[in-house]
Amino acid sequence: MSRDPFGTEALRESVLAAWRGSPTRFREDANAEEDLRLGGYRDRLLVELAQNAADAAGDEPGVLRLTAVGGELRAANTGAPLDAAGVAALASLRASAKSADTVGQFGVGFAAVLAVTEEPRVVSRSGGVLFSARRTRQEVPELAEQRGGDVPVLRLVWPTDEADLPDGFDTEVRLPLKAGVDAAALLAEFAEQAPDLLLALPGLRRVEVGDLAWERAESAGVVVLTGPAGERRWRVHRVGGELPEHLVQGVESRPVWTVCWAWPMDEPLTGDVLHAPTPTDEKLSLPARLIATLPVEPSRRRVLVGAAAQFVLERAAAAYPELVAALPAVERTSLVPLPGFPLSEVDGRLREGVLSALRVAEWLPLADGEWGAPERAKVLDAPSEELVELLEDVVPGLLDAELTLPAHAKALAALGVPRLPVSEVVAALAGVGGDPEWWRQVYAALEPIADVDSSAREEMGSLPVPLADGRLVSSPRGVLLTDEPVDFPGLRVAHPDAAHPLLLRLGAVEAGAAEVLDSDAVREAVRHSADEPDPELARAVLRLVSRAGGRPWLGELALPDADGQWRRADELVLPDSPLREVLEADAPVGVLSAELAAEWPREVLVAVGVLDGFTVVEDDSPTEPDHDLADEGYWWDAAEVPPSRVLGIRDLDLVARDKWPQALRMMSASPEVWRAVVEPDGYTGWWLARYALLEGKPLGSWRLPEADSVDGLYDVVPDVGLPSHVLAAAGVRTGLAVLDEDDVADLVARLGDPQRELSDALVLRVHAALAEVAESVGVEPPERVRVLTGAAVPADDVVVPDLPWLLGVLPPEQVLAADGAASALAELLALPLASEEVGGTVASAGDEVVWAELGAVRLACGLLGVELPAGSLVVHDVLLVDAEGARHEVSWWVDGDELHAADTPEGLARALAWTTGRWADRHTFAALIADPTPTVLLA
Repeated sequence: MSRDPFGTEALRESVLAAWRGSPTRFREDANAEEDLRLGGYRDRLLVELAQNAADAAGDEPGVLRLTAVGGELRAANTGAPLDAAGVAALASLRASAKSADTVGQFGVGFAAVLAVTEEPRVVSRSGGVLFSARRTRQEVPELAEQRGGDVPVLRLVWPTDEADLPDGFDTEVRLPLKAGVDAAALLAEFAEQAPDLLLALPGLRRVEVGDLAWERAESAGVVVLTGPAGERRWRVHRVGGELPEHLVQGVESRPVWTVCWAWPMDEPLTGDVLHAPTPTDEKLSLPARLIATLPVEPSRRRVLVGAAAQFVLERAAAAYPELVAALPAVERTSLVPLPGFPLSEVDGRLREGVLSALRVAEWLPLADGEWGAPERAKVLDAPSEELVELLEDVVPGLLDAELTLPAHAKALAALGVPRLPVSEVVAALAGVGGDPEWWRQVYAALEPIADVDSSAREEMGSLPVPLADGRLVSSPRGVLLTDEPVDFPGLRVAHPDAAHPLLLRLGAVEAGAAEVLDSDAVREAVRHSADEPDPELARAVLRLVSRAGGRPWLGELALPDADGQWRRADELVLPDSPLREVLEADAPVGVLSAELAAEWPREVLVAVGVLDGFTVVEDDSPTEPDHDLADEGYWWDAAEVPPSRVLGIRDLDLVARDKWPQALRMMSASPEVWRAVVEPDGYTGWWLARYALLEGKPLGSWRLPEADSVDGLYDVVPDVGLPSHVLAAAGVRTGLAVLDEDDVADLVARLGDPQRELSDALVLRVHAALAEVAESVGVEPPERVRVLTGAAVPADDVVVPDLPWLLGVLPPEQVLAADGAASALAELLALPLASEEVGGTVASAGDEVVWAELGAVRLACGLLGVELPAGSLVVHDVLLVDAEGARHEVSWWVDGDELHAADTPEGLARALAWTTGRWADRHTFAALIADPTPTVLLA
């Protein structure tokens, strides 16, 4: 008979009494065990064996050995041996001998052995016990039969005398395997689970499965698992405590909770589950494994949802940042849960709690070497270590440069860390101090970003720039980068230590002397230089001009004159300039200081506007007469269309009246100046012809000696020692020309001048020229006009001939000497037309003759190739007309539609020329009618 150190007989009798007294209790026990065997614990054999071994180990981590011996699976462990409480726990489905700080040794989890055996035994150095389905059926055959032989195995316990424990072990669970259970397959499955169990159960230091073994060592928060495949390291962080009283009411000893976070240091964690502390079916998606003493369902597969579980999960989430903080700074973001759908309810709660805890904890490395919380951090939106270092004191909470790399982007986004774009970097730099060299480093750090991102480059347009004068401006636009020694108030010159090529791409100007000279500040300084004359300013501008050349606006530069007064440069003349000899004595032009003239090259002084000779103004896109040229507005108005170009000489009105020969000689000696004189339709030629004087008369009032065609109309120019081409270019007449309204007025006055003897031909040409422009000009009505007699008579009784037959009844002294364009001339000269003033009637009798009957007329038309007119005319031996109170003999007349002619070649010729529209051929017709032969035509 076996010894019974654990009082198993009493336990059996108690159970049997309960079953016999209440068969329902038997069925409940059988059903409960069946649920555990078939449901919750069917896949947890190794987990439960390992947990029991860990619980038995006590303060010193224990060893678990798993072997297959003679058809049995055996699990030997070190630590506390089996005791009576443990046996009672084994034989009870509703109790556990686990102490407050352990999961439970031989508690309900022991039911997992029923998945492989019906005859489990536990052998310990303190004694042994066994369970048996067969013996249970023998004890209650009737009850067993009611369930078809299916009985609860772990309710009736018997003692066993087995004591052959493996050396060094204190307890061994022996499981005779059911038919069909493959021991080798079981061990292979156990070998796969061993490393994870060893990590989850700090109560074990070694697990052996057959010939394989795994060791667990821990130091400085790192657990090293050594096994057949080598080492695997885990970074762990543990916290724990007692559950609050309100969560464990009615329990004498408060349960202790523990949390362990474990992060695999060698490879990422995938497909993990919650360990409580052994594996559950709660899938997790976190980068680290959670091993926690959470309340679980009897199956140990799911967390028992409730306040206690929520409390432990919250403590776990709060502890997570401490695990993260234990990692090297560059690896910490790898522990941040990335966005994704939770894999379970527990996973969702943990992810939310972990992220919340991470956001407020200070664990991210800052650029200044401190640690910061994500909720107050910013990360530069560009991988630039240099820029981060430069901004560490500018942007609070700026993260270390390492975290700008793409590998950290998703994690930081999950934490809600805002990215700092270039626009915000620029805004943060606004108003920031810093020495110029620091700014140059900022520009250098930003340049690679500007190279690849056009929008960022545009945002950099608001970057501050330190200037050489100590100011800090808010944009590179218009800032000058120069080595020129300049000092102008308001000039935006970048400090040389801050100068960088990036500034040029952002609107700064690489400034040589020309760019500095053209800057707004220099222009402004020149514009106001006369307000407070400054010799240094003048020298600075002249120095720039010596290298960059002149500008039109430099004429405003204040320079000293010979009397020590300050005047605009363009109001000064060089002391030795020949221009001084031709200017009026009272011309508003001063003489430049001799000292300043000696200090600077002549061309530099001329470039700023100081006069040496005549100054040429040129504008290829003029919009209005604003070029400071004498009488420019009159020239502009005289043009039919606004000038498209201005090329003129300044200060022509300052030339002395008697100095124009010398002035013209100076102009012709300078190619640049002469180009302005000969400019077609140009200002200078226009002005000289009207206002330049020779012997008190404008140049346009004279003619060249060879201009005979206008003899009498213009006087021959005096001999002033100038060649004809110079005089002609300056406006001296070379022939008849009507260019504008001034010419019209001048010609009308000259025609009306009785002192001028003009040929009849010239008068007719002048009147013809005036008629061509009459519609576009207007002049004051003349007092005298030229008439057919050649005289200049008062215009009161003069008419303009518009109908040629009226000349036969008008005295020549009352008829303007003009041929054609009568209406235009009448309008221009304010004279009446002859037809408006004179009328007449035919007083003589004549014969109506058909044109074809006039032989001489017919022959003349044939010789000229003119078609003989149809119809007839009235032919008079003597044609008399009554007009103006008198009777006049005329050669031809038109009375309404009736044509009259004297029977003479002249009368018939004029009537024929008028009828055929060949008025200009009237004299030819007359000759041919008189002698209609080819000889007359050809001669």
